[in-house]
Amino acid sequence: QVRLVESGGGLVQAGGSLRLSCAASGRTFSTYSGGWFRQAPGKEREFVARIGWSSGRTYYEDSVKGRFTISRDNAKNTVSLQMNSLKPEDTAVYYCNAHRDSVDYWGQGTQVTVSS
Repeated sequence: QVRLVESGGGLVQAGGSLRLSCAASGRTFSTYSGGWFRQAPGKEREFVARIGWSSGRTYYEDSVKGRFTISRDNAKNTVSLQMNSLKPEDTAVYYCNAHRDSVDYWGQGTQVTVSS
């Protein structure tokens, strides 16, 4: 069992930065890949970024490449998302995810609002 708690959301102007953090409980978290998804009002939840559990290899949705950076600290059981050059279209609830095989765990979400 893995429990995920996000923090770091808020209101920022376009062009600004935010850093989201996800704290995980559960001793097996380091064996899961860590990821971030987001859901804007009236839209489906979409993939944002993922980082492998052992290789540290990263994957990004095209619209955030070059602006967002995902990282993890297995010793601290955390996954972070540094978001730079934010745009109004990045406004959404951001969810932390832990994935392994067919199992997914989700956090409760944190709101990110980017004003124009």
